Amino acid sequence: MPHLLAAPLEALALEVGAAAQLHVCGVHVLSHRIPMTVQVLLRRADGGDVSLDECAAFSGPLGEALEASGLLEMAYTLEVSSPGIGEELLSERDFGSFRGFPVEVLRREPDGTEQPREGLLLGRDEQVVLLNVRGRTVRIPRQEVMRVRLVTPSVDT
Repeated sequence: MPHLLAAPLEALALEVGAAAQLHVCGVHVLSHRIPMTVQVLLRRADGGDVSLDECAAFSGPLGEALEASGLLEMAYTLEVSSPGIGEELLSERDFGSFRGFPVEVLRREPDGTEQPREGLLLGRDEQVVLLNVRGRTVRIPRQEVMRVRLVTPSVDT
């Protein structure tokens, strides 16, 4: 479940990102860390990955906006980066860019249980997500797919 501050922090980051011509892909609040950590994931507005310099340049204005907003009254660490391994695939661009990469699909079975399935991403269409699992094409109905994310390949994938 997302932290209560995630939505207002994301709205603020989106505002700062738009001014810098950067797209905010996600904001995560890690309240279990001491101090609390706010992670902001960025891409360029054109969809490209951001550089370390761009992350550093964005961090200053975002930090100032966070301080001015008063949203965070406790100590926190701000981390700004580009999405990496472990990233959840959401857009059509993501599914096209990571075709052939190892992914984990979290699927809700008809009995309500959740079942992870790993394989190489072949793509998705309106009805199914396609995986290559040990040389076989597996079709997972999209209405049963809860999440698709990049993973480090397992030995038997």
